[in-house]
Parts: sequence; C-alpha cells; structure tokens
Amino acid sequence: MPKETVAEQFVGILARAGVRRLYGVVGDSLNPVVDAVRRSPAIDWVQVRHEEAAAFAAGAEAQLTGKLAACAGSCGPGNLHLINGLYDAHRSMAPVLALASHIPGGEIGTGFFQETHPDQLFRECSHYCELISSPRQMPRVLRTGIQHAIGRGGVSVVVLPGDVAGEPAPGRASEHSLVTARPSVRPGDAEIDAFARMVDEADKVTLFCGSGTAGAHEEVMRFAERVKAPVGHALRGKEWIQYDNPYDVGMSGLLGYGAAYEATHECDLLILLGTDFPYNAFLPDDVKTVQVDVRPEHLGRRAALDLAVWGDVRETLRCLTPRVRVKNSRKFLDKMLAKHADALEGVVKAYTRKVEKHTPIHPEYVASMLDEEADDDAVFTVDTGMNNVWAARYLTPNGRRRVIGSFTHGSMANALPQAIGAQFLDRGRQVVSMSGDGGFAMLMGDFLTLVQYGLPVKVVLFDNSSLGMVELEMMVGGLPAYGTTNRNPDFAAIATAAGAYGVRVEKPKHVRGALRDAFRHKGPALVDVVTDPNALSIPPKITADMVGGFALSAGRMVLEGGVGRMVQMARSNLRNIPRP
Repeated sequence: MPKETVAEQFVGILARAGVRRLYGVVGDSLNPVVDAVRRSPAIDWVQVRHEEAAAFAAGAEAQLTGKLAACAGSCGPGNLHLINGLYDAHRSMAPVLALASHIPGGEIGTGFFQETHPDQLFRECSHYCELISSPRQMPRVLRTGIQHAIGRGGVSVVVLPGDVAGEPAPGRASEHSLVTARPSVRPGDAEIDAFARMVDEADKVTLFCGSGTAGAHEEVMRFAERVKAPVGHALRGKEWIQYDNPYDVGMSGLLGYGAAYEATHECDLLILLGTDFPYNAFLPDDVKTVQVDVRPEHLGRRAALDLAVWGDVRETLRCLTPRVRVKNSRKFLDKMLAKHADALEGVVKAYTRKVEKHTPIHPEYVASMLDEEADDDAVFTVDTGMNNVWAARYLTPNGRRRVIGSFTHGSMANALPQAIGAQFLDRGRQVVSMSGDGGFAMLMGDFLTLVQYGLPVKVVLFDNSSLGMVELEMMVGGLPAYGTTNRNPDFAAIATAAGAYGVRVEKPKHVRGALRDAFRHKGPALVDVVTDPNALSIPPKITADMVGGFALSAGRMVLEGGVGRMVQMARSNLRNIPRP
C-alpha cells in the first residue's frame, strides 16, 4: 500500500475538522494538495477565478455556519491574492484556515522565482501563521492552526512548500480529537454583582448591541423589558437584534437613523453588548458605560469603561437579569421610542415623493422592492459603500434572514465572492448579492464561477456609474468629486454572454417584475438596475460643523431616502406603549 503523503494527511485532517470545500486557484506548488482533494470523497475543490474571491467565499461560509472553512493559494502571487479576503475574515471573527503554498523548501531565501515570505506577510491578518519545513511537523502544525482559527475566531495560515507536500508523511495521522465549536464564557460572580449594582442605581439605561448578540435575542429582550431600556444597534447587530424588538430605537454610526444616538447620550448607564463599534465619536464621553464582550481585547478600546465584563452576551445576561430589580418607569423608554418614530417619519417623504416615476431609478426604491420580493430566509451579501446604506435602511430582519458584508474591514468587491460561499452551503436557499457597479467590476471575473458551478446566486446590481460613497466623502470634506465616475457597459448583456440570465432595468415600473423573473430563474442571474447617481444629498438639518467628518451626525439621516418598513415597525412600537 503506497505511503500517505503530507498533502493527503493535510486534506484528511481538514476533512475531520469539518471542512467540505477548499476554495482556490490551482498552481504548481499546490498540485500535490489539489490532487489529494481530487481523490478525497470528503472535500471538494472549488475553482474560483481570483484567490481574493476564494478567501471571501470561505469567510462567508464560516460566518454563516460558525464552523471552519478553508481556502488556498499557490506560491508567491497566488497566495498573496488571498490577503484582502483573509483580512476581512479575520476582522469578522470567521474561522478560516488558509493554505499558503510555497516555493521548494531548498530554494527559500535565494530570491527564487515567485519567492515571497508568507509566514511573515500573513501575520497581521491571522491568529496563527507557521511554515511547515519538514514532514515531521505535520500534522501538529495544522491541528494547531485549526484550534487557533476556531478557538479564537479568525484566520490561521499554514505555509506549505510544494515539495514538502508531495513527500511521504512520517506516519499516518492518528485520530486526534479536534475542537470544532467555541464554548460559552460566563463572567465571575463579582463582575455580575457589580454590574447588577450599576443597573439598579441607574434611572435610565440604554443597550447598544453588535454582532456579539447573535443567539441572544431572547435574553436581550428579557433584560430590556426588566429595566425598561431602549435598544439601539450597530450595523452588524441589525440582523440579530432589530426584529421582534418593541424597544428598538434604530442604528448609530455613519449610516445611523432613528433615536439611537439620543438614547446612548441621554441615559445614565450605557451598556455595550457584543459590539466593537469603531466610531468612538458617536459614543458619549460623559455617561457611565459597561461593555460586555467575549474577546477581552475589545473591552475599553473604543470608550472609557466604568466596568469591563468578559463574557458572551447570552450567558452574561442569563446571569445578570435575575439579579437586577425590575424598573417600573417607562418614561425614558417611551420618550426614545417617540423620538425614534418622529425621526423616521421625517425622512419618509424623500423616499415616497414620485419615486415610481423618477428616472434614473431611486436606489432606495430598488432596495425596498428587493426587501419585499426576497425570501424570508434569504442570505444577502452586501457590497461596501452605498449598498451598506440601502441594506441598513431597507432590509428587514426577521431572525431567519442573514446579511453578510465587509462591515469591519470595509473592502470593495466583497458581495459577489461572499455569495459564492453562501450558495455552496445550500443551493436551495436564496442568496442575493447586493452589488455596486464599482465592486462588481473589480471582481467581475468570478461571476463566471457562478456559471461554471451553476450556482443560483441573484446579483442585484445598483448601477449608478460612480463610486457613490467616495463622492459623498469628498463632498462632506469640501472637495469636488474627482476620479469617481465609471464608464460602464451593459452588465446584463455581459451576464447573458457568460451563459447566465441577465436583464437591464431603466424604468421604476419594471423593477419588481425584473426581480421576480430573476428569482424564478433556476440558475445564476444578474439584474442591472440603472440608479440615480445623485442620491447623495445631505439633509438640511445637518449643520456645516456636523457634516465635517460626520462627527455628530449619528441618529440622523446622513443621506436622504427613507428607511423602508422600519417606520411601520416604529409606529407599531408606539402603539404598544401603555396608556395611563
């Protein structure tokens, strides 16, 4: 019986760790691993057109499942292309194992063809990055990388020279147990008691929630009811906390809306739950603040804390809620709910005014139609830039939908490759890529990956022929827009030529029908919607000082255009306020 190679051992360990796909582009230094995948019944090779797409796809898969996903790049330029997607996965706490193939081991350090030093290059975007220079290091290095990725939440990189991958393994890998899920983290009793005292002493409590509230919706709502707290959220917290939330006061940050800003600044105690919200200018500096996070390095790095609590949100609130006294007064909560409804009512007119007749098409209208027509369990992948605005304002969460984006790293071109990873997980689940024309064009080659594998991803392209968010940033900085205009082709025609379904929409009355037709199509589809590049105007209530850097514009509309069905949610919450 032929002896197992290092590459075969590598693939076998990945399979035992739960990896089902290896995204990448083949290359000579990867050949032993790719051939091992070919012969493995447990793992499929997914051939993308650019390694950056491979990393984004793996990161999306990991975010949706919470389990390990993997990608690979050949030596030198091949694995360097992974780096942007790996940065995004790492900053999103997505457990991803990246194989960075390397030049022959004996040539390292000689300036050999395609030589780089991936063991150094990937250190900033990984928890673990090590070179396997000898077969004897396998499988311990790979197992260690897997444990880092899963246990700490993020990227591990294993660097493997192609010649080492093809060598015989020194022995068959034993069936070592591997950690495949993260544990719950509970704070100590002393921290819980101190937390409870601060809550009891405060008259007005506000909760501000991030992605760390995933799986803790019930606990957050129970706590909010007990202390009569308004609940705001960051963009990454929207999908987890906004639905079925009678305490919702909207979102803070650059894209903020509603009364979240006021609620965080007018309270006596601000509780940050599972959020690494990066914009400290939107956080108060004169309010007592408690932060709860499962990653201790996040505690206090955005705001000065009166209490830092190391624990996951769900377990922390389960311990805390029974220990705090019930607050009977709803005065502060009801005031914030009313402010929230008023804020949303004030911007609806901009969206509703002749929107069905306006050409070029209002992007807000497209997002609203998309929200209505998409499945209740759809996965949305969202490009950075103006599509973040439309997703934040118009996609209605319900506990079953998912929204994935480059919300922390802020990369262009993330939506299409993330949709690849999402669709491979479940071909029967609707996956929608909300793409901007700039981002789509950047990695447009991987639309061919959809066609090659018959992935039924629906790309809804907001085509305003510009880098819209960059134009806005220039405008608020007092600069004329420059270098932001794109000369675009008919993207629908390109999709059709590639073998997919494509339709171009230039009139508002055709938007709903085009979306329905694309969603009914069994394979990949692209809806190229020509949208208004001027949907960027600053509301008149924002002063010149506030516009500068957006420093104080949270809780207000940065852009005109309404907020979709959120106004109905706010009205409903107001109707639920108890009357004296």
